[in-house]
Amino acid sequence: MKRINLFVWIISCILVVGIYGCHTNNLIDTNEEMPQRNWSYIQKVKAIVIIKDQTKAYNLKFKLRHTADYRYANIFVLMHLSGPGMPKVTRRYEYKLAETDGEWLGKGSGNLYTYTLPLLTGYHFAQGGNYMIEIEQNMRDNPLKEVSDAGILVSEVGETQ
Repeated sequence: MKRINLFVWIISCILVVGIYGCHTNNLIDTNEEMPQRNWSYIQKVKAIVIIKDQTKAYNLKFKLRHTADYRYANIFVLMHLSGPGMPKVTRRYEYKLAETDGEWLGKGSGNLYTYTLPLLTGYHFAQGGNYMIEIEQNMRDNPLKEVSDAGILVSEVGETQ
């Protein structure tokens, strides 16, 4: 009888940790691989986020991963945001990726460097509904070489990311 109770207890703990331990309030967390590590102008990273509560604040972030052979210390991107009752809004961002001595600022793993960069912080959507977020590279090179993947992260303010 003790073995059965112990077994049920262990299974219950695993289920609780599995259900509650991995829970986040990320609405969107995408990652799009670039063919042959080349990010072209026409290849926009897209995500649709469904906003159910416009009273909450959200953080929108740009995710980037590049190799050590990436040629620049920065990156320019365009973010397009459109949704119910609003015209399409476009913003241009520049992100610093390396120090002047060439040391990468991202988290390194082997030959890859990963960044999670802010787009909009504490943003309030005007109303509930479906919003389209698009990110496109805005550098002079087309395609932009040695970009492994890019993505979009949208989470409620207060969530750790």
